[in-house]
Amino acid sequence: MIKLYSTENPNKAEIIKQMLEENDINVVLLNKQDSSYNMFGTIELYVEEKNINTAKSLITKN
Repeated sequence: MIKLYSTENPNKAEIIKQMLEENDINVVLLNKQDSSYNMFGTIELYVEEKNINTAKSLITKN
């Protein structure tokens, strides 16, 4: 798995994850935010190496 995207916004991460899954790309969402204060840390999206180019183009289109 390769890191595709990183954000501090949990809503944006979930929207991107759903969009990729709708296009048959498996996504792993890794939430590194502090559980007490969601303003610290990031949320990272990972995809398989074979899907990285397709995933990047889908994100840039939207």
